[in-house]
Amino acid sequence: MIKMRSLKKKRRIQLIAFAFIGLIGATALVGYALRDGINFFRAPSQVMSDPPQEGEVFRLGGLVETGSLVRGQGTEASFRVTDGVAVVEVIFDGILPDLFAEGQGMIATGVYVNKVFQASQILAKHDENYMPKELVDSLKETGVYKTPNAALPLN
Repeated sequence: MIKMRSLKKKRRIQLIAFAFIGLIGATALVGYALRDGINFFRAPSQVMSDPPQEGEVFRLGGLVETGSLVRGQGTEASFRVTDGVAVVEVIFDGILPDLFAEGQGMIATGVYVNKVFQASQILAKHDENYMPKELVDSLKETGVYKTPNAALPLN
């Protein structure tokens, strides 16, 4: 009888240990899979005050500065993004969204190289009242954003 209790206890401990090891393994695999998928949001003033590390992929958000959009050869485009405090030059090679326009909010994913943000993806707001929460929070911190329909001053 004593051997049977000891055997059950031993099996229970082994089962708990294997489950714990499996949980750690699954967590490590999920973390490894998501390592490149996590992109942090930064406003132009944050990029200028604390430049990102070389090769770091992040999201840049702000307003497209009026008069800064220049279309190059083919699908190339360059423009400046501002949050009312700082301005970051952006280069994008691809098809810009239909709703992308000067004076409008946008978020771009890419890397910061030689003081120029090289965007790989650009998202534009979908109507006149919507802006991504991260962008609104960033603009509120700088004092540029007051109400959803307020005219936003651009440089």
